[in-house]
Amino acid sequence: MTTTPEPDPTRGRAPDLTDPGRPDDVPVLAADAPAPTRVRRFWAVRRIPAALLAALVLAGSGLLLYDVAAVRADRSAMAWRRELADALATRPLDDALVVTGAAVAVVLGLWLLVLAATPGLRAVLPMRRDHADIRAGLDRDAAALALRDRAMEVSGVQSVRVRVGRSKVGVRAVSHFRALDEVRADVEAVLAAGVDELALAHPPALQVRVARPPRKG
Repeated sequence: MTTTPEPDPTRGRAPDLTDPGRPDDVPVLAADAPAPTRVRRFWAVRRIPAALLAALVLAGSGLLLYDVAAVRADRSAMAWRRELADALATRPLDDALVVTGAAVAVVLGLWLLVLAATPGLRAVLPMRRDHADIRAGLDRDAAALALRDRAMEVSGVQSVRVRVGRSKVGVRAVSHFRALDEVRADVEAVLAAGVDELALAHPPALQVRVARPPRKG
């Protein structure tokens, strides 16, 4: 007598991941969270200081090399180099001209070091980076104009002045009706949403001041 095997009721079904009897060693795939991207400030090219420094170095080195070559060719040195050498040899270190020249050289050196170590472009605010290959920045004046338009939509606001900085947004509004506390609260709420919509990497803090218009006469 032949017997027909009974069909397996679990065949062809997807595995039940919520089954308590499921072994713990079955791997469960999870979506990889995107790694946070560090946002840095934009660096200025600084073409004008670089061009001025290069021109000064080129002119000074060229003039000095010409005078040295002239001396090597059995010609007399230029008058300015002889006078400079005599002055450096005879003037004491506490002389006013020596101290002034040293101070000017130190200030220029510190200025060049600051330019080399700081990014510059303070007028450009870096925006959030949703993609690692894309960098975007927003001009401060454009951000101030956008926030000013948002603040002007608040009822009771007559005029607004907005100044956007790296860490703070200063707002001065003039209200000709409604209570000042209510207007200030509405302006803060509207500008908080506006700052969030700007998608800045480092959202600045809000500082809102509301006053009455000056009386005439």
